[in-house]
Amino acid sequence: MVRAELDKQPSDVRRMFDAVARRYDVTNDVLSVGQDRRWRKAVIAAVDPQPGERVLDLAAGTGTSSQPFADAGATVVPCDFSLGMLRVGKSNRPHLPFTAGDGTQLPFGDAIFDAVTISFGLRNIVDPEAGLRELRRVTKPGGRLVVCEFSHPTWAPWRTVYLEYLMKALPPIARAVSSSPDAYVYLAESIRAWPDQRGLADLVAAAGWQAPQWRDLSGGIVALHRATR
Repeated sequence: MVRAELDKQPSDVRRMFDAVARRYDVTNDVLSVGQDRRWRKAVIAAVDPQPGERVLDLAAGTGTSSQPFADAGATVVPCDFSLGMLRVGKSNRPHLPFTAGDGTQLPFGDAIFDAVTISFGLRNIVDPEAGLRELRRVTKPGGRLVVCEFSHPTWAPWRTVYLEYLMKALPPIARAVSSSPDAYVYLAESIRAWPDQRGLADLVAAAGWQAPQWRDLSGGIVALHRATR
């Protein structure tokens, strides 16, 4: 898989996210023009958390994506490998059980979660297929996987406009609002290098998940992939 200039060591990526943690949620809201809220709602609907279920939210960052699972009555575990993100998250949401963990070596036993989800984080795992296998390992038989990730707009003119924004407009906007603008240059490159919708579905299947499917959000800027254990 092409990783752009993206053969960064996990420690480099961790430091990058530590650096953006303080203004991470605000920056995402600005760069996505508020669409990130809509995407989070789509994730919740796809996971369909039920009271009493255990949900793993991997790459949870500051826990913004995790809180709705708790609100639905599920027991959610926000997990991230950036200690900076976890510190900000714990200060904002002390009631959530934030847990430090590497996506390729999760600190959980086998088959303990009813559902697992990762939003905008699979690209940042050094071996995404290994990450998907780890998510499968900690999921109960019949459990659900939901991956929300940047993808490829399906309409050619829209794809051109999007790539122009991604590569030209995103870095200067990030310089204005982010606490670490260089991280968003990496973000743009990693999005451009990421597989398309079918490519990610194939990766999910290769990791052992059953019946992967997807639907596009925002014209394919983001894709929501689902599968079962």
